[in-house]
Amino acid sequence: MELLGLLCAALLCATVAQGKPTLKKERVHHEPELSRQAHEDNKSYQYDHEAFLGKEEAKTFDQLTPEESKDRLGKIVDRIDSNTDGFITTAELKTWIKRVQKRYVYENVAKVWTDYDLNKDNKISWDEYKQATYGYYLEFEDATDQFSFKKMLPRDERRFKTADLDGDLAADREEFTGFLHPEEFEHMRDIVVLETLEDIDKNGDGHVDEDEYIADMFAHEDGGPEPDWVKTEREQFSDFRDLNKDGKMDQDEIRHWIMPQDYDHAQAEARHLVYESDQDKDQMLTKDEILENWNMFVGSQATNYGEDLTRNHDEL
Repeated sequence: MELLGLLCAALLCATVAQGKPTLKKERVHHEPELSRQAHEDNKSYQYDHEAFLGKEEAKTFDQLTPEESKDRLGKIVDRIDSNTDGFITTAELKTWIKRVQKRYVYENVAKVWTDYDLNKDNKISWDEYKQATYGYYLEFEDATDQFSFKKMLPRDERRFKTADLDGDLAADREEFTGFLHPEEFEHMRDIVVLETLEDIDKNGDGHVDEDEYIADMFAHEDGGPEPDWVKTEREQFSDFRDLNKDGKMDQDEIRHWIMPQDYDHAQAEARHLVYESDQDKDQMLTKDEILENWNMFVGSQATNYGEDLTRNHDEL
């Protein structure tokens, strides 16, 4: 099963990471955005593409010629212009970006649905999920201690029951989407916060202190110095994470950290795209303005990281 493979890979990575310094781990639940990043050169969007997509994903753009890209981008612009007035507003861009984000989530669920709906009744019961994901470990008890199986099974069951709104222990597609992508659903936010706390709280006191916060991002070498970014994160913990200044984060403070309510990624990305492409500064974009700046849009979330430009128009 795909999820089981990811599970094993994640556990292996976690084990390996204990022996050497690690890169900073990002727990905040937002897509990487452009507008928080400094631009080295406003005439070149390679920095934007790599910061927003990652280097490998940014290469998707190279699959099409500029002419093909502009043609397909123009068709997407027509879809974004919901009131067909010839202008793309920040609100319309925001709506489109949110739609693209949501589509990714539901497409991800669709890809794995048949792996878990074993009896093909268009629902996934807890027993089906448990068998598909943990069947091997349930059958061979001697293998369970090699992984965190005994910890993860009840944790998954708790999350599954939280997503199961009607309490029938069988998830429809919407409930299963909440199970796999809990950060996307308001009623699942508490479980995301709780799981984050459990991941980081190594001493089991129900809080995250500064050392636990840092250890989640950075594994020390014996006697090795801390990088400058770690020192900055310590300051972040003191100044912005520990809101009541008691030296540790409770669940409310963890929620404020990983799910900031005062930042809307889609809004920020939409504003960024308008700001960079609005030649006449009327706070709206025409199709011509977007196509003039096509190199930015094909690498932005407005086109699902460029992926929409490689799809047939009928798929959009």
